[in-house]
Amino acid sequence: MTMKIGIVFGGKSGEHEVSIQSAANIFEALDREKYEPYLLGVDKSGMWRFGRDLSTILNRDNPKTIAIAPETPVVEPIKGDDGKLHFFFEDNGSYAQDIDVAFPILHGSQGEDGCLQGFLKWMEIPFAGASVLGSAVGMDKDVAKRLLKERGIPVCKFRTYTSKECADKLFEAGAKELGYPLFVKPCNTGSSLGISKVKKEDELKPAVERALLFDNKILIEEFVQGRELECAVLGNEDPTASCFGEIVPKAEFYSYDAKYVDEDGAELIAPAVIDKGLEGKMKDLAIMTFRTLECEGMARVDFFLTKEGAPFVNEINTLPGFTKISMYPRLWALSGIPYPELLERLIELGVERFNREKKLKTTAEF
Repeated sequence: MTMKIGIVFGGKSGEHEVSIQSAANIFEALDREKYEPYLLGVDKSGMWRFGRDLSTILNRDNPKTIAIAPETPVVEPIKGDDGKLHFFFEDNGSYAQDIDVAFPILHGSQGEDGCLQGFLKWMEIPFAGASVLGSAVGMDKDVAKRLLKERGIPVCKFRTYTSKECADKLFEAGAKELGYPLFVKPCNTGSSLGISKVKKEDELKPAVERALLFDNKILIEEFVQGRELECAVLGNEDPTASCFGEIVPKAEFYSYDAKYVDEDGAELIAPAVIDKGLEGKMKDLAIMTFRTLECEGMARVDFFLTKEGAPFVNEINTLPGFTKISMYPRLWALSGIPYPELLERLIELGVERFNREKKLKTTAEF
């Protein structure tokens, strides 16, 4: 008997189009002998839309114009008496489909920050990837870096400012302490959205204003000259790390376009050439980062490696891309886990966590 998988994608964030690309790839790759996949697209207005095939997705080969087809039916998600997540057509309330497991691939805010995970957990539906806490912590660059620093994991020097503190121009003192060049980042976005590399003082204020368009809290971070390396982590209580990939941006830094739009925007080298001893140390750091930030299922850990051989954890991505040029599935393929098997493992890990949590008591004993 096949398992019904609901691939949840789209969303209201700036990573909407990336999410659609990931969903289409996952839909195609799932083993039809084991799984019956459905496309659950969240459009830019926040409406849920239900699709049974790839006609749900328009302009699939153009990452700039890819979209959820507007004629895709709007549905309402509810929990059924059977405990499954059901969908009903909003126009007439007729039955659409139930699902056994959700596969969230909705990048960015409201999809990667714990909001969607909280909804699925409330509905008591197994889902792939990190749960509520790991998603929320991993998404917030400020909180994540503070936890990693407390754990003794090397991170770049940084300062954090709220929108109120930015209005009072407190970031100016922080920038002087860190020195130029530096990076200005929104704390709660992914895929380099709103990030600027600032080379001199007169570029600082516009960069802060740009970051504040995406979040009410920003981070100013020192520039670390070094190689950009990525490691994929897979597992729940006993995670493992893949080989490393290297990103060689052809612009100032690894931008949104370089990641998802322009296939020539960066050179992706995988596996990366690293000293074996250092690679083992960095794999340990990747797993330690994954555990410190309460992650489960999957994550991609991004590093800077200086020419002196000092690694710094840059950030964690708890819902990495699954596009044609995404590093997470590519690294696992090179590490011996092909794309369809990787999807199967992620689904199994989500079900494993769900079954483990079901055994926990939710009421007091008297």
